Amino acid sequence: MPNIALIGAGSVVFAQKLISDILQRDGIGAPEFRLMDIDPERLRIAGIAAEKTARALDKPATVRTTGDQREAIREADYVICCVQVGDTETIRQDFDIPARYGLRQTIADTLGIGGIFRALRTYPVMMELAENIASVGAPRCLLLNYTNPMAMNMLAVLRARNIPAVGLCHSVQGTAAKLAHIAGVPEDEVRFRCAGINHMAFYTEFRVGGRDLYPVLCERLRDDPDGLGRTVRFEMLRRTGYFVTESSEHQAEYTPYFIHHGDRVIDRYRVPLNELLRRRDIQVASWEQQRREFSDPDHGVDIQPLSHEYGSIIIESIETGVPATIHGNVLNRGLIDNLPADACVEVACHVDGAGLAPAAFGRLPTVLAGIVGSNVAVQLAAVEAAESRRREAVYHAAMLDPHTAATLTLDDIWRVCDEMMEAQADLLPAFHR
Repeated sequence: MPNIALIGAGSVVFAQKLISDILQRDGIGAPEFRLMDIDPERLRIAGIAAEKTARALDKPATVRTTGDQREAIREADYVICCVQVGDTETIRQDFDIPARYGLRQTIADTLGIGGIFRALRTYPVMMELAENIASVGAPRCLLLNYTNPMAMNMLAVLRARNIPAVGLCHSVQGTAAKLAHIAGVPEDEVRFRCAGINHMAFYTEFRVGGRDLYPVLCERLRDDPDGLGRTVRFEMLRRTGYFVTESSEHQAEYTPYFIHHGDRVIDRYRVPLNELLRRRDIQVASWEQQRREFSDPDHGVDIQPLSHEYGSIIIESIETGVPATIHGNVLNRGLIDNLPADACVEVACHVDGAGLAPAAFGRLPTVLAGIVGSNVAVQLAAVEAAESRRREAVYHAAMLDPHTAATLTLDDIWRVCDEMMEAQADLLPAFHR
């Protein structure tokens, strides 16, 4: 019976999906879930949702709730992290302050000014998490991190503590399924090689049987110039020859080719500026409905089929010893030859009863290594800023960001960072000169 801690369980819909996945995998047995969140009401609803899910699936499970992170992690075999540090006002600052200087963003949770400051304010929470896993978690307790910015958070944890940990996302498997649909082939027959960093990994091979599907995808692109041809990801496929894992709105702000060139390019590729703010408004509006429905004892839960999320696959594989392959975020350590050794990379990982073992990939094509490397530089600099607490290191991370550097002068980059550090001082480490 594994003990599974969910830190940030107040993300009720996502937490309920993970719990449902875990309970639908027979090899995991009768787990104990320890749900933790700093918001008491969200935690209460998360506990109700978990109990209803177990009953609906007729699966034995114990559900406990606590506002104490250390207590949730005590003797846990697995810790799932899905925290978000900062409220709606904080997220608006990630967009509004840079926008006053002319810097426009879409999601702003992984790179750029928004991603850097999300990482800086999440850093203290990740350090507490790593310390608690090391000190009170079960032997071999495994951290499964879902919190963005993925690469920066994983770098911070793995540099601070030698604990088993992997960062998880759904972009590799989710995009593979979408490409299979576009190519007109069964999803379960597709085979691929994929590597890079979180949100910017590339399929260097994409096949069904011995057939290369890239010519098929390129043909679909040529046949649909006003559909697929007006998306950032297919434009990057056309220019580089490879398809990237994360969405077009993300890619638009990870590179200097789109947003900063103005409305003509933004409209051409249908880049949804301020997209995360719209999504946040929807989440806030739906919370009251979620609370009412889960609180109603007569209202059940909709059990969805197993999702694409890797978390339950990993837990079942470790618990049963049955091998599985996932794509995870880990320290490079020679896995991708032409990226920095201390980068956090996303590669295929073998999982079985012994744990998780990343597979060496080799070299990325030069153009991909260059594009990915521009993002890695920001990630490394942002983590160094959090560790050193030097203001200059924060400036340097922002200066290295491709989209920010293409848009703002050095003076304005520093001013944006100063305003962000002042506005979010209560959530950030205390930076010094």
